[in-house]
Order: sequence, then structure tokens, then C-alpha cells
Amino acid sequence: MSLSTADLIGTAAAICSMASFVPQIIKIWRERDASSVSLRMYVVTVTGFVLWTIYGVLTRSWPVTGANAVCLTLAAVILGLKWRFREGPAS
Repeated sequence: MSLSTADLIGTAAAICSMASFVPQIIKIWRERDASSVSLRMYVVTVTGFVLWTIYGVLTRSWPVTGANAVCLTLAAVILGLKWRFREGPAS
């Protein structure tokens, strides 16, 4: 089975989207500080990923569902870390 150009581009886009959250998660975890993270931005981002995941399910587009479910999870982790470290770095 060979992948089409569109499949290759879609796969690369999904990997980039998913990977983009990892450095932020690592930074927050190491520094125990999420003060630089925009709460509003991540609320909108998580909402968008929820809607994209629902869209993927409704259209039976499993690549859309899977990629957005992973991104939703990672963005939700950042929101959770924002809540956990809301006081800023421990002194």
C-alpha cells in the first residue's frame, strides 16, 4: 500500500501539530511555571480540537479524529498544568 501525496502531507501536518505541544508541556513541567501560557488561547484551542474531533467522528474521517484527539489531549494537559502551577514557580 502506497501513500498518496495528499496522505503524506496530511500525515506530516498531523505529526507537526501533535509534536508542537510537547515542548510547551516539557517547559511547564520542568519550570513548574505556566504563567506565560495564555489561558484564553488554550481554552479556545481545546474547544477547537473538541469540535474537530466531533467533526471527524461525524464524517467518519478517522485520520482527522485521531490527530485531533491527540492534539486535544496534549492541549488539555497544558490547561491542566496551567491550573496545577497557577501560582508560578515554587521558590
